[in-house]
Amino acid sequence: MGVTYDTGALVAGERNDRRMWAIHAELLALEIAPTVPAPVLAQAWRGGARQASLVRLLRQCGVEDMTEAHAKEVGLVAGSSGSSDVVDVAVVVGARRRRDSAIVTADPDDLRAIAEAAAFAVHLEVV
Repeated sequence: MGVTYDTGALVAGERNDRRMWAIHAELLALEIAPTVPAPVLAQAWRGGARQASLVRLLRQCGVEDMTEAHAKEVGLVAGSSGSSDVVDVAVVVGARRRRDSAIVTADPDDLRAIAEAAAFAVHLEVV
């Protein structure tokens, strides 16, 4: 059972959202290290002391690099799903590649449409 965090999950963690931190604590208790796709990190990262909570969250996550093959797969799914948000598509494609059972998100509608187009059944946990 793997879990992917999208940008909304990182932003919620950065804002010290109680629900997000409860989800994160539960995953860690189950010995599940959430995955953060590199484009998600790029979208959320601004650096500096204001992101201390995000740094703390990321210490307990794995960051997934985007290889050329992964980028090409994201492009194909973006085209077939009609989505222009390659970060959202990267979240779904990465979760599908790892066979994750859930994505933690603040934007379930877009991810649901992408997952359906990618023929990927995944639970969307909303924060």
